[in-house]
Parts: sequence; C-alpha cells; structure tokens
Amino acid sequence: MTNYGYIKVAAAIPSVKVGDCQFNLQETEQMIARAEGQGVEIIVFPELSITGYTCQDLFRQQLLLDVAEQSVLMLLDFTRQLDIITIVGVPVQVGMILLNCAVVIQKGEILAVIPKTYLPNYSEFYEKRWFASAQDLHPTEIIYAGSKTLVTAQPTIFRTYTGATFGVELCEDVWAPEPPSTLLTLAGADIIFNLSASDELIGKHTYLQQLLSQQSARTMSGYVYAGSGFGESTQDVVYGGNALIYENGQCIAESERFSFEPQMVVSQIDYEKLRAERRNNTTFVNAQRVESSSGVRFIDCHSITPDDFTLIRNINPTPFIPEQTDMEAACEEILNIQSAGLAKRLVHTNCHTVVIGISGGLDSTLALLVCIKTFDKLKLPRTGIIGVTMPGFGTTDRTYDNAMSLMRSLGVTTKVISIRKSCVQHFEDIDHDPSVHDVTYENSQARERTQILMDLSNKYNGLVIGTGDLSELALGWATYNGDHMSMYSVNASIPKTLIRYLVHYVAESGIDPTSRETLLDIIDTPISPELTPADEQGNIAQKTEDLVGPYILHDFFLYYMLRCGFRPSKIYMLACHAFCEDKEYQYDEETIKKWLQVFLRRFFSQQFKRSCLPDGPKVGSVSLSPRGDWRMPSDACSALWLKEMKE
Repeated sequence: MTNYGYIKVAAAIPSVKVGDCQFNLQETEQMIARAEGQGVEIIVFPELSITGYTCQDLFRQQLLLDVAEQSVLMLLDFTRQLDIITIVGVPVQVGMILLNCAVVIQKGEILAVIPKTYLPNYSEFYEKRWFASAQDLHPTEIIYAGSKTLVTAQPTIFRTYTGATFGVELCEDVWAPEPPSTLLTLAGADIIFNLSASDELIGKHTYLQQLLSQQSARTMSGYVYAGSGFGESTQDVVYGGNALIYENGQCIAESERFSFEPQMVVSQIDYEKLRAERRNNTTFVNAQRVESSSGVRFIDCHSITPDDFTLIRNINPTPFIPEQTDMEAACEEILNIQSAGLAKRLVHTNCHTVVIGISGGLDSTLALLVCIKTFDKLKLPRTGIIGVTMPGFGTTDRTYDNAMSLMRSLGVTTKVISIRKSCVQHFEDIDHDPSVHDVTYENSQARERTQILMDLSNKYNGLVIGTGDLSELALGWATYNGDHMSMYSVNASIPKTLIRYLVHYVAESGIDPTSRETLLDIIDTPISPELTPADEQGNIAQKTEDLVGPYILHDFFLYYMLRCGFRPSKIYMLACHAFCEDKEYQYDEETIKKWLQVFLRRFFSQQFKRSCLPDGPKVGSVSLSPRGDWRMPSDACSALWLKEMKE
C-alpha cells in the first residue's frame, strides 16, 4: 500500500460557547470522530478552541484554566484508540505565566505543546493583557492533563508515520515579518497548521487569503488554517469561520464564510510534490543553509494502521490550460511573451523579414499569428512576413485552402511552392520507390520543405520561424533536420493542448471576419503532418493522434513527469483519476497505460532531437530547452521507468 506522497488533512470550525469547555469539548470530539472516519491523518481546530477565544478577563479565572486542562485530559482519553493527530487551542499555565498554546495530541498522548510567539496588542486585540509570548518562556517541564510535558519556544517539527512532516504556528505568527513557519519549513516541515481567531473586517479576508497563499508559495509548503467562527462573542467583533487549505500557494479547499453551522474542510496535500519543488529550487536550498535546523526539535508521531489509498482531490486533465476565469488574460500574456521573444531576435539581427511555412494546421497558424503581432508592434509592414505553403503528396484541399485564405486575409506575402516534383526527383536520386510510404517517403518531404524555407531566408535576408510545439518535442514527432530545425522557434514551449485555445482566443479577439472563419475551421481540422496521400474522398488519412496517441494524455504525462518529477506509477494513478470518469476526455485504464508506455519510450529515445534545438522563448513552467530547463543524455536508458509500468 502506498499513499503516493499524499496526506489527508482537515481544518475544523466547531460550534463554540464562550467559556463552556464541556460543550466545546463535545463539539471537538464529534468532529474528530467524523474526521477519523474519513481517514484524516491530521485535524486542526481554531485558536483557544477549548475555551473560546473571546473569554477576555475570564482567562484570569483559575476555574476556567482548570476546566480547560480537564477537558484536554478527557480529550486524551477520547483519542486513545484513534490514529488521527489532533491540534487544539487551549490556555496553558507555565509557572508564573499564561500561554496561548496549541496542544498536539495522538493516541491519548500529548506529543507537544506549542506556545504562540507573536501576541497582537493593537486595535481590537489586547492579548498581552492575559498571555505571555513564547519569547518570554524558559524551557519548562510541567505536568499538564496528567502528562509530563516540556513546554519550550524551541521550533518543533513533527514526523508522521506515513512520512510527512509538519509544524504549528498560531494566528498572529503568520502576520509577523518573519513568521515561525518560515524557519519550520526551511528546517524541513512540509505542512504548517495555523490555529487562528482573526476577526472579520471589510477587505481583510482577501488580504488574509493573499497572505496565506504567499506564505505557502514562498515556503513551498502546505498550509492549513482554521479560524474561529460562529459562537465566539460578537461584543465588539465578528468571526467568520475561515477554514483554508493551501498547497504551494494554491487554495485547494475552503469553507463557507459566516456559516452558522460547524464545518470541516478536508483535502489531501501532495508533500512529495512540495519536496520536489524545493529540491529543484536552489534559492530554497541556499536559504536552508542560512537557517540552520540544528536548534529544531523533532518529534516522531505514533504508528498507525494505514487505510487503502483513495485520491479525493480533483485532478485537472489539462494542466497546461489556464483556468477559464483567467483564460483571456493568460492567452494574451502568452502571445506577448512569444511576440517579445521574436521581436528581440529581429531587432538584434536588424532583420525585417521572416519566412514561415504555412500548412493550414494549428502549429503554423499560431506561429503566423505571433509573427503578425510582432510585426504590428514593431511597426513593420506585414509584407515582410513571407508565408510559404508547400503542397505535397498528402496535402488536402481543406488545409491548402485554409493556408491560402489565412495568409491573404492577414496581408502577408504569400508563396506557393509545390514539393512534389523535387521529391520525386529526390526519390530517383536515392533509389527509393515512391509507392512505399515509409519513413524515408515522409521525412524526405519534411526536409525538402525546410530546405526551401532556409534558402528563401537567404534570398530575402530573413529568419526562418519554427512552428513545432512542446508536445511534438517531447515525443520526438519531428523530422530531424527537417521541421525540427529553424532560426527561432516561437512555439517551442507551447503544448499542443494549449495551442488550440490560443488560436481560438485570437479568432474571438476582434480579428477580421475572413480570418476568424478560417481560424475556427483550422481549429476543427484533424492534427496531421499530411505526409501520406489523402483518402479517396480527399480527406486527411494520416492522423497524428492515431499514430502516437492522444495529445491530451501525452501533455498530462509530460507535465507531471517534468514539472513534478513523479514516477510513472504516480502519473498513471493521477491519469486514471483524471480521465477514467471525465465526461469530455474519457480513457480507460488500459488505454492510459498503453500511451504512457509509448510516451516513456519516445521521450527517452528522442532526446537527441531536443539536444540541438533552435532558440525559442520559455512560456510556462515546463520547457525542454537544453539551455534552459532540460538537460538529459541523448542515450539515457528508459528501462527503469518502463519496468515500473509493468509491475
């Protein structure tokens, strides 16, 4: 059994009665039992959840402190047979001071007591009236809830039985210029749990979300936040009940604000992914050297009986595609990145001409649109864009007509150069039977087209613009020294699944009606290199995805292999979760496994093509440039990766 690097966590917002520890304990126990039943490994409650945060001067009453301690004792008994780790908020007396603490409990034992460091004492907050800071504390061993416990300000990291590590901070701690969670994560904590009682003010919630998102992103950690809710005193302020779970800056679960009912937000955090991010980020590694972990206390949690793993998170089948709410802005930004990259190359070379092969397919269409945008911004005439369509043995009327229509409506210089005669001559020269439609037959056409483009660039003193995309590079679906080569490749880090959205964005962004109609038809055209003859009806016979597999699957595999460094078994698990029940993109387990094996074989065997790629702009978080993101031996062995898929 494996958990694939996931840990299930929960942020709980129970009903609260201020000063009624018995009621608060019962509510806490109910939510713990519910979470245990759902296989949650760690649950966190709001700040001072056993007493209520808004007790004010009642915190000076010994009765309240004693009953709170008795409630923790009863909670220890309640959890004695449970695997779940529980983090509750409670006031704790240590000698002459009172601390606002998080008590970490598992299997009837107090694992640690974590005191709050930064006490707000401004505006509506005046915690220093009742509590001392962890900075005022000398390490002290106390008897609390019948257990001998060391209470210390020493940073503490907990190690779970399943392999995750976590730390704890309380409310204001994360608002400080240097939160305790920064040190904890640099010392190795995967996840931070925050017990909070932050009141609601207009605009504050948005700021809180930004704060937690940034802290989670900056520390490349999971962040689980539980804030006080309904039941706290509204004498002067109101508490909205915020339960938020973040993973590396992304909110993966949140509660309903201002709910009058108890809430528990559950999700899974991929700590394996977080660790991969940290390993790959040299800045994080360097920061670890500064923040030594030698003064950090590590506590091992108890062993548990692992449940069968079930993934409860939604897995996006198209990880390269921006969220719909951000789609227009993301598409515009991508096009601007591509355009800026090409513009710099043109200005640097003092070049006012580009040569681009236009096939009537998606890739060359996007590259042409980037050229248009670049020339317009540089105030260069579009006639300096030489679009060349080169009909071959597999060119259909549909793609030819679309190529011609698009070039004419966009106002670029249009050339039509058939490659049929030159390829026939070439077949005679190398003694190849043209009726044999093998790799020689196909690649000869691709290389002939590239030769024409290169020679035209010399003739017109221009640059050949590459049209190949990231997905084709990953699979090696390009002819070496054919369409594989150019002088600047604007699509080099754009995956196939994203290109369709970019072209559609341009089509719907105020382009002329003729171009719009052509672009929409290009989007609906099957993806094909058109290197073998069309069928009897003149339709495309050679469909790329029939040969190498669905690009939506390959882009999914590519993202999780390169972006996250996941092993094939985890990628397969995620793909099954994303695709097996998806209504739009549905593939069964055997199909996913088949194409994942194809992806792995091709990815390793085709590295030699990526080792000598032309320049091109990086657009997203995944790139295969040998100068930027991906350095791999061209003769690396794929056996280890393929073996795992067979086991």
